[in-house]
Amino acid sequence: MNVNVTPLPGIGVQQDFATRDGRRLGVITHRDGHAELLVFRRDDPDAVIAAVPLTAAESGTLASLLGAPHLVEHIAAQNRDVTGIETHQLAVVPGSPFDGHTLGDTALRTRTGASIVAILRGGVVHPSPRPDFGLTAGDLIVVVGTTDGLAEAARIIDHG
Repeated sequence: MNVNVTPLPGIGVQQDFATRDGRRLGVITHRDGHAELLVFRRDDPDAVIAAVPLTAAESGTLASLLGAPHLVEHIAAQNRDVTGIETHQLAVVPGSPFDGHTLGDTALRTRTGASIVAILRGGVVHPSPRPDFGLTAGDLIVVVGTTDGLAEAARIIDHG
């Protein structure tokens, strides 16, 4: 898939692509961390018919909804027969205390007992990441653990 990346001086970056049926969709990521989801006119790929402003948290949620659900479902299916084990995706949003830090800096396993099984970044799965794996805004951390452990892991990723 061809993604067009356009720097917008003083604003941020626009990224867009054409769907299979020729509709263009895009995102403007602003310098302050918020984003806009764009839908372009079918007959004029430069004209936007809808722009939906998103906070950093909303962007992370949308990324979670779209990001590699098959991988998470596969991992969750493997754990269904194990009572008390769940799988969640945790988004690293802009401004997160771990944006720009390593996975080891989170100390999630030590602090929560939850295990990180993969990082999803830009549609690419990084299985079994090492502690020196650098986190960046937009990453989705796939975590397996107990309900309490996953809730604590989410709190840590959001607040440190």
